[in-house]
Amino acid sequence: MVLSISGVVLLGVVMFLFWRKDGLKLSHAAVCALFGFYLAGTALAPGIQAGGASLASLLGGIAP
Repeated sequence: MVLSISGVVLLGVVMFLFWRKDGLKLSHAAVCALFGFYLAGTALAPGIQAGGASLASLLGGIAP
């Protein structure tokens, strides 16, 4: 649970930086958020979650 919350916070910060620095429009951010929300309800969600956990484990193994 902690990993998913920190992942959401990290992606939120990245989205905010894109919005402020690279001109991401609010409508584009809303479409991305809706896409993620609906994608979470599909059969692909467990695979995406496993991939995120695997990536987090890999990055956690790199840090001392």
